[in-house]
Amino acid sequence: MPYDPSDYPPFAVTVDLVVLTVRRHALCALTVRRGEQPFQGRWALPGGFVRPDEDLSQAAARELAEETGLTAHEPSEPAQGHGAHLEQLATYGDPKRDPRMRVVSVAHLALAPDLPAPRPGGDANSARWAPVEELLAQGGCGRDGEPVAPLAFDHAQILADGVERARSKIEYSSLATAFCPPEFTVGELRRVYEAVWGVALDPRNFHRKVTGTPGFLVPTGGTTTRQGGRPAQLFRAGGATLLNPPMLRPEV
Repeated sequence: MPYDPSDYPPFAVTVDLVVLTVRRHALCALTVRRGEQPFQGRWALPGGFVRPDEDLSQAAARELAEETGLTAHEPSEPAQGHGAHLEQLATYGDPKRDPRMRVVSVAHLALAPDLPAPRPGGDANSARWAPVEELLAQGGCGRDGEPVAPLAFDHAQILADGVERARSKIEYSSLATAFCPPEFTVGELRRVYEAVWGVALDPRNFHRKVTGTPGFLVPTGGTTTRQGGRPAQLFRAGGATLLNPPMLRPEV
C-alpha cells in the first residue's frame, strides 16, 4: 500500500517527569497546577513538548532543570549533591490521552535528596510536593480529609509506574542513595527505604544488611548528631551499582 501523508495526522511528542524525593519521612512527587486548557486547574506531573532540536534525554533534562533547578545524572552515575538521577521510564501513546491532538509521551523518572519548595514554570501557575499516597488515592481523601482530585491526562498511571520502578530498583541496586545527601547515616538511609516501600524496617537487621553488602556503603570517618541522640557514623555511596545479596522488600 503506497504511503499517503494524509493518512497520518500530525502528532506531538512530550516528556513527563516523575520527580520523587523524601520529605518529612514521606515519599513525595512534584506536581504542577495547570494554568491552561486542557485540564486547567488540575494537578499534573511536570513536563512539556519536545523541541525540534532536542532528543528525548535533552528534553527531559531541560524540563527537570526548569522545574527544580537540578542537573541530571546518567542512570549509571550516582545522584549525589547537586544533581538528580534521571532515567527513561516508559512510553505512553493512547490515542485519547490528550484531547488536543495525538500526543505520545516518553516519561522519565527523576530521584533526588530532600528538595526545596518547587517553582512553577511553563503553563503551570503553581507547584508543590505532594505525598505519593495521596496522589494515587484517585478520588479518595488526603491526610487532611479533603477529597483528592485525579491527576490530569494519564498522569496517575505514569506516577504509579514511576513509584513501582523506584520501589523495585532499590531492592537490587544502590538507587536508594539517590535520595540521600553526599554523606548520610544508616538511619537516614533506612528512612528512605521505609518511605519508598511504605513499611517499617527493623533498625538492627537493616544496619547489618547494608553494612554487610559489598560496595554498598563506604565509611567517611565522620559522625553526626543531626538526628539527635548519640553521634552516628557517616557513610557515602560505594561503587556498587547492583546489590548482592539484594534488599528484598518486606511482604505487607
